[in-house]
Amino acid sequence: METRPESPQPQGDPRWVAMVYQPSSASWRVCAQSPHRSPVQYALGEMAHTVRARGGDPVISLWGPKDGGWHRYDTAAAPPVPTPKAAADAPEAPSTHTRRMDGRRRQVLLAGLTKAGLYDLAPDDLTAVEALVDSLDETTVRRVAHWLASASGADQAG
Repeated sequence: METRPESPQPQGDPRWVAMVYQPSSASWRVCAQSPHRSPVQYALGEMAHTVRARGGDPVISLWGPKDGGWHRYDTAAAPPVPTPKAAADAPEAPSTHTRRMDGRRRQVLLAGLTKAGLYDLAPDDLTAVEALVDSLDETTVRRVAHWLASASGADQAG
């Protein structure tokens, strides 16, 4: 059985601190900190989700204030990412974050189309936008929107 290294106590005044162990350097580093617990837990959950999605097993630690001093909290509350077979057997509703990111990608694409002069979109156009939102990450969507805006500016200049 593999033993996990013990997280060191963060330095400074007690606040909420998430730490991650990096096996390559055999060291702990702070990955999020805040005077409030919820943003640190959110960052910790997103980081753990990303590491697990890449096939890794994150070693994480959550520290926070308790009775005026530091206290290490249980991080076992972060559920593991389901395997593809388990996900296919029991589909889950998208998280609030996923819905928000989909909405942002949709807004970026629609803004790019508007800048390109396409205001009145047909149902097939909206279907194409949804397909792009579902298949592209935010950086790629922003790049496509930039291309659309640039293309419209080039047409007006010539």
